[in-house]
Amino acid sequence: MTPLNWRALVDETIRRRKAEKLTQREHAALASVSIPTMAAFERGETTLTLSKALDILRVVGLVDEQTDQGAQEAFVRDAFERWRSLTKDLPKDSPGRFPHGWYRFDYCLEGELRTPSLTAFEAILDKAVTRHTGWPVFWVPQRPEIAPREVDGTIECWLAPEGHDGIKRGFDDAAHSDFWRAAPTARLFLIRGYQEDSQETFSPGTIMDTTLPIWRMGEALLHAEKLATFMRASDQALLTIRFRALYSGLGGRVLRSWANPLADLLIEGHAARSDEAMLEAVLPAHDVTARLAEHLFPLVSSLYERFGVVGLSESRVKAEVDRLLGNRLR
Repeated sequence: MTPLNWRALVDETIRRRKAEKLTQREHAALASVSIPTMAAFERGETTLTLSKALDILRVVGLVDEQTDQGAQEAFVRDAFERWRSLTKDLPKDSPGRFPHGWYRFDYCLEGELRTPSLTAFEAILDKAVTRHTGWPVFWVPQRPEIAPREVDGTIECWLAPEGHDGIKRGFDDAAHSDFWRAAPTARLFLIRGYQEDSQETFSPGTIMDTTLPIWRMGEALLHAEKLATFMRASDQALLTIRFRALYSGLGGRVLRSWANPLADLLIEGHAARSDEAMLEAVLPAHDVTARLAEHLFPLVSSLYERFGVVGLSESRVKAEVDRLLGNRLR
């Protein structure tokens, strides 16, 4: 075995990235790493963790592996590239391209799973929607022009902007231009623009609300819990949720209480210290609702730290979680 030539590997990675017409930011998003991590890799620094380096190499086909984690990375990469292909011909300022930033969630279920057909899986996805807000994650619309469809062995849904292919929409902003994809192996991906960027009272790209991340990540974990009840192979099967959130376009935003002025989270932070935040959690699927605040607390704390806010208490997160769980819609 010959010694690893790190500089040559980095150079080949950059060459392949450019050949695939990926920007450094897009490569970072596909690899689920931060832009500073991506930049450090391309400078040839050797202080990156092995897992981050493999994530970067995997995007351009320089890692050959057949692990569950690798399968999820490949699924996320394919889903993100599919969204890019759907939106590439939209105007640069189209809300469907999330011009001021976006966040994405992906998760997979691990354990003894059922293997439903695509048709059965789409019905399961409809049953798994959790309705605690007016715009739930992984919503399954019924109108034919925006309904989910089968693509490459998955179920996917793109809520294209108003006027695209003659589509009529009640909402025409980034926060209502979701793209999501789900595989019957219990792998899901969603990308959405910021609700904060469609308001008339402040400019797009200037604030991050304190409560919306709790509600949105909470919805995603509740969705995973509900999906697990339909996907487990037996009543005795114990499943695990591997969840990840990536917030992009944070640069220039300040943390501010806006969506719910009556919330206990009247916290205001400084301008974001980085443009992205990657948040990850691994948790049992059987008791998410009962422990939702406990699961969300480290995720929200890590996000707030990007805005210089430290010392967040779990009780304040729990107060907002209680509002979320009490807000049951039909």
